[in-house]
Amino acid sequence: MLDVNNFEYMKIGLASPEKIRSWSRGEVKKPETINYRTLKPEKEGLFCERIFGPQKDWECHCGKYKRVRYKGVVCDRCGVEVTRAKVRRERMGHIELAAPVSHIWYFKGIPSRMGLALDMSPRSLEEVIYFASYVVTDPGETPLEKKQLLSEKEYRSYREKYGYGFQAGMGAEAVKKLLQDIDVEKELEFLKEELRTAQGQRRNRAIKRLEVIEAFRNSGNNPEWMVMEVLPVIPPELRPMVQLDGGRFATSDLNDLYRRVINRNNRLKRLLDLGAPDIIVQNEKRMLQEAVDALIDNGRRGRPVTVLVTVH
Repeated sequence: MLDVNNFEYMKIGLASPEKIRSWSRGEVKKPETINYRTLKPEKEGLFCERIFGPQKDWECHCGKYKRVRYKGVVCDRCGVEVTRAKVRRERMGHIELAAPVSHIWYFKGIPSRMGLALDMSPRSLEEVIYFASYVVTDPGETPLEKKQLLSEKEYRSYREKYGYGFQAGMGAEAVKKLLQDIDVEKELEFLKEELRTAQGQRRNRAIKRLEVIEAFRNSGNNPEWMVMEVLPVIPPELRPMVQLDGGRFATSDLNDLYRRVINRNNRLKRLLDLGAPDIIVQNEKRMLQEAVDALIDNGRRGRPVTVLVTVH
């Protein structure tokens, strides 16, 4: 049997979208937690038994299968596997994001790993990620430069002048495109060459960039994984909901933070399906980014999101 206390080392790295999906037992699509009449988890919600496992040992959601003799059976009516309730401490879910979202630790950390990888200042990155400025992702045949920032007015002016001869974008989607374009080996060669001649502040910057790019190569992590397409949902027993005397519930603030993400993600999906104007879609993407920021590191950027801890 595996001894969890006996190990040589632990390696922490970036997770690819495929890796996050492989951890998951199902997609969380609804912001609901439990039904307050039946007190049972809502299907496809944050406490869904089909995704995370049964609330009671050896009993499915609808009660068709009870007792240990049905161990491993997946109920044909409710889709819940008959197993121990403790699996709710380890089974994870995921949220398929309607738009890519930047991971705040890599963009807002000190130093900004995302900024060093792209050779952009954290302030410029912030303007792009939160939809204040456009960034040129492919200048084409125009005199524009890659990673150049453009205001809304400048972007429209260049569009009229050059049409679709260049590509520029906003948000984590544009940042992801820039990260995908990084050739780690070529970047390492370029930085080593630069270190031979660079001095002062430029040399210090090149050393920091070299450390980050080298770390990506040695770890096998991909720079584009700093932007997420899929969000992991931690097991429900690690963000519990407890019934108090008088029928009220105390809940972990993580549930409210996840709920904000799901609500905004679902709203963004609807707006994209409806073909809503760009300005409305961009605003919703920014709000989704802010909701994910609060979930990962509440208060890192601006005021923390405060949530009520009891519900009726």
